[in-house]
This record gives sequence, structure tokens and C-alpha cells, in this order.
Amino acid sequence: MERVASLFMNNRSQAVRIPKEFELPGSEVTIERQTDGSLVIRPRLHLAALIASLDPLPPGDILDDIPELDIEDVTL
Repeated sequence: MERVASLFMNNRSQAVRIPKEFELPGSEVTIERQTDGSLVIRPRLHLAALIASLDPLPPGDILDDIPELDIEDVTL
């Protein structure tokens, strides 16, 4: 889907008015310029938001026991 969006100045920065159907979650985005001059805009997820978005592990899904390893003396 493609739409035309308006550009405007906000103080000394150029801004784009994003149509409602392209609304992004959060309050920040990352912007990357491609070699052809186009921009890729991605929502910037903070760690807490990312963790909250993950599905919990099923109850039977546990990690295998980790074997004890011998500790070696190291001289620094």
C-alpha cells in the first residue's frame, strides 16, 4: 500500500506526517538511508517492551541441567 505524506519543518528538523494506517507503536523509530536514497523506518522497541511482547515458555519446557565444570587456577 502506498500513500502520499506531507513534509513540514519542526523547528530546524524536517518531519513527515504519517497517515493513521501507517501509525507506529512507541515513541521512537530508527531510520536508515538505503543506497538508492530511500529511507527505511522501523519502530524502536525498548527492552522492557520487547520482553513484554514475548510469549511465555510452556510449563514443560525447561532447560537441561548444566553439568558442574572443574575450576582451574589461573595466574594473572
